[in-house]
Amino acid sequence: MGTLNESLEQLAVRMEAAASLFERTVALLEERESARSGEVQKIVAAVENSRESDLQRKLEAAEQQIAELKAQLESGKPAPSPRKTLSASAAQFLARQGLSTLEHVEAGALDAALTGLSLEQRIAVKAQLLRAGLAG
Repeated sequence: MGTLNESLEQLAVRMEAAASLFERTVALLEERESARSGEVQKIVAAVENSRESDLQRKLEAAEQQIAELKAQLESGKPAPSPRKTLSASAAQFLARQGLSTLEHVEAGALDAALTGLSLEQRIAVKAQLLRAGLAG
């Protein structure tokens, strides 16, 4: 019986040592996990700060542009008109058809000038005129 008790005591001591080692391992793993999540949080915070500063810069630029436009309106200066350009080939074609002034092209004159073109070419010329703001 003495040897059985000694064996049980040795087993109990070994189990206590294993339990202690297991607790230290769990604590170490929890510490590593919290360090990792902290790193992820730092990275997320850095990305959010970068994005926020970028949006702040864009907002400031937009507010400045709005202020400039309001100042122009209040001073009575006309706002700059949008650029009205047409491709060189379309302008040359219209000039050959007798449409030299392109401030505003009337639909009837434009349709008459484009009669010799295919449907696709007419659509392309009209699309260029619309983009340039010359036809409506």
